Amino acid sequence: MSHERFAPLRRSLAALCLLVGLALLGAPAAADEYDARRAGHPLRVAAYVLHPIGVTLDYLLFRPAHWVGSLPVIRTLFGHEINEQPQR
Repeated sequence: MSHERFAPLRRSLAALCLLVGLALLGAPAAADEYDARRAGHPLRVAAYVLHPIGVTLDYLLFRPAHWVGSLPVIRTLFGHEINEQPQR
């Protein structure tokens, strides 16, 4: 009778052990190899500087502007059309 009392605890412990075991089986992530010829190219250096600026502008300026322009009240004024095609 005392064994039945600990059955849920045993199942939980077994599930936890299984999850830990599966997590330990995961392969470590590998980074791209460093290529000095590519990394030192002037356009690549410019991209390192400009990419964060573009992402910041996207999130702080362009996405909110698109949201405002797509509101039903002013959608026609900005010429916003709803894209009904599913994305791939």
